[in-house]
Amino acid sequence: MSRLDSFIRRLEAQRLCLDWATARIANNPGVVLELGLGNGRTYDHLASRLGPGREIHAFDRQLAAHPGCVPPAGRLVLGELRETLPRFAARGLAVAMIHADLGSGDSAATAAQAAWLAPEIAAAGSPGCLVLSDQALADPRLAPLPLPEGVPAGRYFAYLRG
Repeated sequence: MSRLDSFIRRLEAQRLCLDWATARIANNPGVVLELGLGNGRTYDHLASRLGPGREIHAFDRQLAAHPGCVPPAGRLVLGELRETLPRFAARGLAVAMIHADLGSGDSAATAAQAAWLAPEIAAAGSPGCLVLSDQALADPRLAPLPLPEGVPAGRYFAYLRG
């Protein structure tokens, strides 16, 4: 499979998962966390699906998003995720969903990141929080969920925070 085909399949799987997740949390209280704002595509998709009444807090090292996809004041968290996510979690807000799209082309670095990130995500999520990730996450508080129809196993990952 070409890299272009792989990229397209990843984005199709991501969209299916985001649409499934936003429908699933529609009536659940709490904020949504977008880990890895990047250019803002998934943030924009989440905002369009969840509507203006849902707080979405986006995290990234630095702002590089399209100007139309930047969260409003107070909802953009810049800095190293190892520091910013635990600080945010300490605020004690109810978190309905976390989406993490942080993987890179370096499989060893991505695996190392997923190893330290999993317990931080589990700590930040409220019980019942839905977690989507482009990487497998291992933490006893995160129970794997079946993926939506049409998403190949291993392409994306879904968890329920116990």
